[in-house]
Amino acid sequence: MIMSRDQDAGRSHSIKIDNRSLEIVEDFKYWGGDHCSIPAVIKRMLKSGNACYHSVHNLLSSSVLSENLKMKIYRIIFLPVVWYGCETRSPTQREESRLRVFENTLLRRIFGPKRDAVTGEWRKLHNEELNDPYPSPNIVRVIKSRGVSWAGHVARMGE
Repeated sequence: MIMSRDQDAGRSHSIKIDNRSLEIVEDFKYWGGDHCSIPAVIKRMLKSGNACYHSVHNLLSSSVLSENLKMKIYRIIFLPVVWYGCETRSPTQREESRLRVFENTLLRRIFGPKRDAVTGEWRKLHNEELNDPYPSPNIVRVIKSRGVSWAGHVARMGE
């Protein structure tokens, strides 16, 4: 990396690895970079989470796998994809809502429909009912706690 106030300083240099030159770029996609707006970061996080979800959605709706195993898949695969780069961002109410919708959609897929005791009809689980079988903190709370944890690390770094 070339640091200079002269904007053309890095243009004359090239980096070669195995006889291949690396392209010099002005901008690149970085999840937690300061140049990204919060909505753009959240949108990318959810887009990655949705892509991950659609790649294994048959597993989550399968009756062969137990709910316990499906929850492990959710915790190990989906959540880290959505959490990536979230330590430096504090989501707004709108982004929090979008994150909760994403989480509830996945949890409904994992736990499946519920048979109503009175009518005997199948229905989707309500948001409150998703908290009973899934006692872990919701995705927004975890993202906020990771941000606080990151702030603690930064504060302890000193200069």
